[in-house]
Amino acid sequence: MSNTGPEFLVVIPARLGSTRLPRKPLADIGGKPMIIRVAERAQESLAHSVVVATDSPEIQAVCDEYRVECLLTSADHPTGTDRIAEVAQLLKLPADTLVVNVQGDEPLIPPELINKVAQTLANNESCAISTIAVPIADSTEINNPNVVKVVLNRSAEAMYFSRASIPFVRDPEALAQTTYLRHLGIYAYRADFLQAYSRLEPAPPEQAEALEQLRALWNGYRIAVHTALEAPPAGVDTPEDLERVRRILAS
Repeated sequence: MSNTGPEFLVVIPARLGSTRLPRKPLADIGGKPMIIRVAERAQESLAHSVVVATDSPEIQAVCDEYRVECLLTSADHPTGTDRIAEVAQLLKLPADTLVVNVQGDEPLIPPELINKVAQTLANNESCAISTIAVPIADSTEINNPNVVKVVLNRSAEAMYFSRASIPFVRDPEALAQTTYLRHLGIYAYRADFLQAYSRLEPAPPEQAEALEQLRALWNGYRIAVHTALEAPPAGVDTPEDLERVRRILAS
């Protein structure tokens, strides 16, 4: 562990049941299952440990084969955050431990991005969560509901996340001064927040938008947001994405 950043661990939630790409975590990428590719990226970060959290004995067996730490968790978790909360309990993490959630379908995630989300939370002691956003360069993404937007306050904390185009620009003259931010689905949490989160009821805006981070905002938790200069390579949602990542890693 280097001394150049805060101490943190990475948890990678992984479940076999993906609707668009069945058995996604075990998809082969250049001779290794995707979940192993993600774990290896995370191991290149400054994390002191990397843990896969799954409800699948099959994924656990693959992790054992590659000597990646893996915890078997409940099959009943509605969100990845709930799964990570169980890991925090199983590992008996101290309240102030920083836990980074890396999605199990991000085999190209830059290790520096993992470090940055942990550093952002360490730097913002009043926040329970940190995450990353990037400026939107492609105007077609502004009205695309699959691209989640975030609006920040002057302290670079999230005011709201939405699938809608926020902020809505009423006056065309203001468009040139408006920067739209795309939210990237990587988070760091404090362990005590994870325990609280798993007891919170789903919030109305969370249910409307299908965005679990809105549960935290609804309940008054603060989310620090680091704005990166450019987006990392996209994750894997579809068979086409899988082929793209295979080509990138092959070259």
